[in-house]
Amino acid sequence: MDSNTTTALPDLWSRLSGTQPGPDLWVVLATLAAALAVVTPHPVWRVARNAITIAHEGGHGLIALVTGRKLTGIRLHSDTSGLTVSRGKPYGLGMILTAAAGYTAPSLLGLGGAALLAAGRITLLLWVATALLLAMLVMIRNAYGALTVVLTGGAFLLVSWLAGPQVQAAFAYAVVWFLLLGGVRPPFELQAKRRRGGAGDSDADQLSRLTHVPAGLWLFLFHAVSLCSLIGGGQWLLRL
Repeated sequence: MDSNTTTALPDLWSRLSGTQPGPDLWVVLATLAAALAVVTPHPVWRVARNAITIAHEGGHGLIALVTGRKLTGIRLHSDTSGLTVSRGKPYGLGMILTAAAGYTAPSLLGLGGAALLAAGRITLLLWVATALLLAMLVMIRNAYGALTVVLTGGAFLLVSWLAGPQVQAAFAYAVVWFLLLGGVRPPFELQAKRRRGGAGDSDADQLSRLTHVPAGLWLFLFHAVSLCSLIGGGQWLLRL
């Protein structure tokens, strides 16, 4: 038992710290097409958007902790909305960064994932994603949210442990493409809701009240981050 543990730990560390060969270009293009097929049609997107909500609310929660706020809970709802509650000053830089982190988080996570894949760190990406999901699960405060995070984390864990290198690579590229493409759509959806007079308490509106900067400029920032991340991350994934 001890000898197996002694052998397994260095092997695990070697896998995490080492690099893995990237997939063939046709696999990269196939995962891009699969991500587009998930993000573009509304019925499929309606379900897949739950994963973007996990990244959105996780972004709020992570930045709240980093800026010294007390994270009290995260809720994920079946309509793909979410709520992250933190305690601290209702103003100031920490609150601004926390509010701005939601719509930018999926795209920035995708950009970071693309950087790891470009460096050949496929296994590291899968394990970091699993660790982040497990950490988020601790802060989930409703059953639907817990189920969503468990299923998502379980998929990463199964692929990390049981799948071969080629399947792991294809899965990792599909996830990163999904984050990059899926991060583009929510700002446009928010813009459409605000145009119809809805979403009056959106992240952009909260940021406007915190900074006295028009909500439209914050929407522009969300668009800029998502589109620049897609362009930069896409170049890394396509090895341009």
